[in-house]
Amino acid sequence: MSFWEHIFAFNEESPLLFTQFYFWAFFALVYALFALIMAKSEGSKAKVDGQVSNGRLHLRNVYLLFVSWFFYYKTSGLFLLILAFITISDWLIAGRIKASGEGRKAKAWLCLSVVIDLGLLAYFKYAYFFTNMVNDLFGTGFRVFDIFAYVGNGFAGAGRFSVDTIILPVGISFYIFQVISYTADVFHRRIQPVKNILDFGFYVSFFPQLVAGPIVRAEEFIPQLYKPFRLSRRAFGIAVFWILNGLAKKIIMSDYLAVNLIDRVFDNPLLFSGFENLFALFAYSLQVYADFSGYTDIAIGVAMLMGFYLPMNFNSPYKSQSPQEFWRRWHMSLGRWLKTYLYIPLGGNRQIGFGTYFWLSLIAFVSAALTGWWVWILVPFGVFMAGVFVWNKWMSRKGDASIESRKLLYANLNSFITQVLGGLWHGASWNFIIWGGINGIGMIVEKIWRKMGWHVRFASITILTAGLCVADYTTNLPAWRLFAVWAAIIWVGTAIRYVYWLCEGSDNRFTKAMGTAWAIVQTFTFITFTRLFFRSSSNLDPETANEVAWATAKNMVNQIGGAWSNAIIPDFLWEYRWVVAMFVAGMVIHWLPTNWKRRYRLAFSAMPLWLMVIAVCVAIVVIYQFVTADMQPFIYFQF
Repeated sequence: MSFWEHIFAFNEESPLLFTQFYFWAFFALVYALFALIMAKSEGSKAKVDGQVSNGRLHLRNVYLLFVSWFFYYKTSGLFLLILAFITISDWLIAGRIKASGEGRKAKAWLCLSVVIDLGLLAYFKYAYFFTNMVNDLFGTGFRVFDIFAYVGNGFAGAGRFSVDTIILPVGISFYIFQVISYTADVFHRRIQPVKNILDFGFYVSFFPQLVAGPIVRAEEFIPQLYKPFRLSRRAFGIAVFWILNGLAKKIIMSDYLAVNLIDRVFDNPLLFSGFENLFALFAYSLQVYADFSGYTDIAIGVAMLMGFYLPMNFNSPYKSQSPQEFWRRWHMSLGRWLKTYLYIPLGGNRQIGFGTYFWLSLIAFVSAALTGWWVWILVPFGVFMAGVFVWNKWMSRKGDASIESRKLLYANLNSFITQVLGGLWHGASWNFIIWGGINGIGMIVEKIWRKMGWHVRFASITILTAGLCVADYTTNLPAWRLFAVWAAIIWVGTAIRYVYWLCEGSDNRFTKAMGTAWAIVQTFTFITFTRLFFRSSSNLDPETANEVAWATAKNMVNQIGGAWSNAIIPDFLWEYRWVVAMFVAGMVIHWLPTNWKRRYRLAFSAMPLWLMVIAVCVAIVVIYQFVTADMQPFIYFQF
């Protein structure tokens, strides 16, 4: 490949990444031209329909639109055409929604937009999943067929594109959700439609967050398109800090843990002991956080340098004291999107309607069909749903006296559906659905647990622990042993708190601190366990994802829940001492008080410019000492 081909042509083996020097050379050129365009941005302004009209702002938006399209082309090649189609489609439909008023016609246009957007997402992301599901249910032999490749061959010549393989466009899950938020916000009159399609295209394709978020809702970003450029000295320093912080998270921590331990264990868990599998699982929790939050740190910093502010996406999630709190701190932009456009439309904590019954029934039916446990799943589910229906009708007659109970039921059912569908958003594998379902169940159990009195808590965990111990003893299966040990640990902690409650009756500062630490550790352990299904489904061929993912998860559970050799632990700790040290250091930094982190962030931004330049040069030299032979792609690129 010639020099110019390397610069301008798409190379699927080397997509454009934030961690490449090529990207930073690209951004330096982009930013130089950006600064030239904005040099006289304080020119005359006039207001049109409440929005600031400025020739240079429009020129800036158009310039960054084409920069973003070039970036996406270097990342995904001709899939840029899908991005362009979505941009044109939703811009036109949003205009029709506005012109149609608030009646059925506007709702029909909104439905058309959602069908087009989710249809494309389903085709590219879930074609293998749905095809395999139909084949398993009916014994058919259907195979996927890439209609876009077929059409492309008609224009470019037969055989150029493979019609037997569907490739997932990078970032499609993120920009599809962004355009859905736009048409929905226009429908609900939260924003006015963007009059200029080039401005709208810029919102959809803004390159810092295009391929892995954060998911920027229209009402958060579109008003920024028309605001004058501002970049204070402090904002500049903080932007540089976020970029360096993100690079350090990704290259020093995430990639180092992945290459030196995690990938080895997940590729073949049977070659490693139970302790090694368990440590790799905990290390993966840190890796995926450092990787994804590292990307969003860089995206936030790069966007801030150009005067745009992206929403916070992570808030120290491993400080959470419950699964519900964790999902308020993790991938916050996705959480807000799911709450606004899925959980609340389902009914939230206000009601359960057709959507709730439909999704629960579909989840139960598909689970029964794929496992073959028709009776064992559908009969209990039918009894449960009938009980929910009767109980809901009966409690409704009590009026205000039953409001809290009904809100808890509605919130639990709708949040469970939201978590399952959120898991499916992450990937076309049953392990992702299991991962989402376990998180949903964890949130429900935690809510119920907090409403229990201490007598009921202790009795419940005692019965559960005893039952799991009996199951372990009678079956001798590693999975039951794993759950029994975990339940026993929770029982010990609950018993200590229960005895103290009986003696003292209330918590003091020390017991509250210990209770907080215990809740954080247990939440982190629970979230880490669910990562087993998440990681097992990642980076797989879609055609074999379900089978491989399930085998990996099962083998890891068998190793962790099997017999351990204590002699292996000291050898592992010594052989992987730098990996262990990296893990410990990462967790300590993560658990530092938020105000400490804010102080050193502000201290960096307040440095004299010459000192900041020196600090940046030193940081870059240190960070890039950890670069592996092959650049590791960001984990969320596949979503």
